[in-house]
This record gives sequence, structure tokens and C-alpha cells, in this order.
Amino acid sequence: MLHKSKILLVEDDINLGFMLMEYLETHGFETKLYRDGESGYRAYSEGNYDLCVLDLMLPKMDGFTLAKKIRECEAKTPIIMLTARSMDEDKIKGFKIGIDDYVTKPFNEEELVYRINAVLNRYRPETPEHPKEFSIGDFTFNTSNQSLNGFGVSKRLTKKESEILLLICLEKDTIVKRSKILKAVWGEDDYFTGRSLDVFVSKLRKYLQKDSSISIETIPNVGLMLKTD
Repeated sequence: MLHKSKILLVEDDINLGFMLMEYLETHGFETKLYRDGESGYRAYSEGNYDLCVLDLMLPKMDGFTLAKKIRECEAKTPIIMLTARSMDEDKIKGFKIGIDDYVTKPFNEEELVYRINAVLNRYRPETPEHPKEFSIGDFTFNTSNQSLNGFGVSKRLTKKESEILLLICLEKDTIVKRSKILKAVWGEDDYFTGRSLDVFVSKLRKYLQKDSSISIETIPNVGLMLKTD
């Protein structure tokens, strides 16, 4: 993936919540923590999450109710329930709602990470194969080693430069929306990531400037388009 998976964590035990949030973030997940069901549901409604980790016993709205409301909004968002109870009827109720997995307290944080990855892998769409090499005018862009070759020079691109160039190469002569690029490369679309994108695009234009037939056109407030004459 080009961006971190975003996790909604709803846990009313503040110590456990912060510990889990820090642990998940050290393992590459962007994690938002909320302490009751109502605030967790508001966050879910306003955000864009790849997976939810919900405690069963929550104030204001319990985990089952929260999971049901999430399912009413979006059928495909994976949900893992944390519970101190191991009663079969609770698990059956949860699976009927659409919960993907249970983790019974106390648990090992590493186990939770493995379960999260396992669930995400079930939902994650297969990444389509793309060409390993693109011809851009008199330049050749190799995606495997992130190199841009032309005019007797080989330039090794940064990871973000390579990701941006790949996205516009895949849709050459077509407008690629800024929001699509920002979410693919940075994981979010906001003012600061937008400014960063502008800087990286300026660098790519500089690298390609020796071939006057190549242009990376900016369509204001819409996106970018790679063109060759």
C-alpha cells in the first residue's frame, strides 16, 4: 500500500487505549482513539477508516450497538471486537451483526496486530500489475528501481516522486485528480499535503525539462495530466 491503514480504536480504559494506540502506530497504523460509543460513531461518520477496533463494554453506546450502526453505514469496513467475556452467545450475536473477529482480554498486543493484518488482507483488493517501465518522450521511467533515465543521465527518484510519476503515467493524457494522488501517496487530502504535492511536481518537471515534448499540466483545483507531443 502507498499509505498507512487508518484504524478507529474505541476503548474506554484510558491506559489500555493509549497503550494500544501507541503500539499500533509503532507498527505502521494511523490510529485515532475515542473513549465512548457515541464519540466513536461520530468519528467514524466523519472519517475514512480502514478498520475498527471496538471494546464491547463502552459508555453511552455499547460495542454491539456501535458495530451495528457502522454496518448500517458501510457493510465492508472490517470490525474487531475487544471483550473481557468469552461467552458464545456474545460471539454469535456479534457475528450476526457482521463483526469480523474477536479478541478476548487480556491479550497480547502482537496477537492483535496479527489479527488486524489478517482481517485487512481479506478485505484488501489485489493490486493490479502495472508495467515496470514507461517511455515518457525520450525518457524511460523504471518503477522497480525508481530511476528516470534519459539524455545520458540516470536519476534515482525518491519514493514519493516515483509514486506520483507512476500515477500520472498510468493515466497518461488523462486528468488524475489531486485528491486521488494525495490519498494514494500521503494517505490524506489537506492543505499541507497539497503544498507538498506541488513541490514534488515542480521537481518532476525539472527532471523532465530537457525534453520539450513532455509536460505535466496542472488543471487548477482538479488535478494533473501528463502529456507528450
